[in-house]
Amino acid sequence: MKIALIHDYLVQYGGAERVLKTFTEIFPKAPVFTMVYDKKLMNGAFSDRKIKTSFLQKIPFIGSHHRLFPILMPMAIEQFDLSEFDIVLSDSNSYAKGVITMPKTLHITYCHTPMRYAWDDCHKYLREFKYSKITKKVVPFAMNYIRLWDKISADRPDIYIANSEFVSSRIKKYYNKQAFVINPPVNTKKFYISENIENYYLMIGRALPYKRFDIVIEAFNKLGLPLKIIGKGPEMEKLKKNAKKNIEFLGYLDDDKISHYYSRCKAFLFPPEEDFGITPLEAMASGRPVIAFRGGGAMESVVENETGIFFNKQTPESIIEIVKNFDSKKFNSQKIRQHAKKFDKEFFKEKIKKFVEEEYNKFLTN
Repeated sequence: MKIALIHDYLVQYGGAERVLKTFTEIFPKAPVFTMVYDKKLMNGAFSDRKIKTSFLQKIPFIGSHHRLFPILMPMAIEQFDLSEFDIVLSDSNSYAKGVITMPKTLHITYCHTPMRYAWDDCHKYLREFKYSKITKKVVPFAMNYIRLWDKISADRPDIYIANSEFVSSRIKKYYNKQAFVINPPVNTKKFYISENIENYYLMIGRALPYKRFDIVIEAFNKLGLPLKIIGKGPEMEKLKKNAKKNIEFLGYLDDDKISHYYSRCKAFLFPPEEDFGITPLEAMASGRPVIAFRGGGAMESVVENETGIFFNKQTPESIIEIVKNFDSKKFNSQKIRQHAKKFDKEFFKEKIKKFVEEEYNKFLTN
């Protein structure tokens, strides 16, 4: 069977891109189709892969400004000719699921979320991202078209896989589709337990508004406790200006250094309502407890009072209260790591491979 892999755009290396990377390991001969590809931003992850891009690739600076072109995205994803493939496996946050396939082709989509900025987070995204005044006036009209296209294109995949129960419920609400749940992979072999735990809290990720780094920084400004932040993103400079000296920004780090900081932190902080969230499991694979917002995918990965604890509101006050009463000695590092191993990449690969093969066999007999 001949398989093609589809991804929205390769302009940052986050959770969805790690899933795609794992797909390429499961199906090493499968080409990757994506609307835009910036090799420099992929940390070499797909340098050995055959990447096919859309006409958007020819637009200057498209990688860092792709959010300004939503009206062109449907056209770009629909241009791919996938007629030679038996199976299409799309890895989708937004547009990848909208590829057009032949009747003889089975289309399975691994859906990280229904398009957030078209549906429940539409107004929030428009407020938080730094568009010009003219763009902010034009974008709502474009979003009407995007929502219509998204609803129509939701019928194109034959089968949905959701990355969490939380996302499965959103797929049911917005697309009226049932989804199988297979949680994303974590390469637990990259992480380890350290005997030397230091007195700092840790936060990792891209500095975007919905990640809610702001409330953690405000909380730790008041607590005065050591906080280390790894990552980069459009909000980082603003966050640095608002942070006091007890908060250290480490920027982008390689995997070995990230593993080092995970293994020695007092606890890992996770303030957003994510579709699933890989970083909490990376922290748990390092034997460290997680302090997470009680919502989204963290509810499916963090076991309360065993691998971490939750705060109930996305406010500095809620974080301050939970951190003041936090005792890392109540947690067993070995048990935390054993829990994280349930989400290991090798299990994910086995599940996906088996799922695709079984569904394709069913598809052939129908």
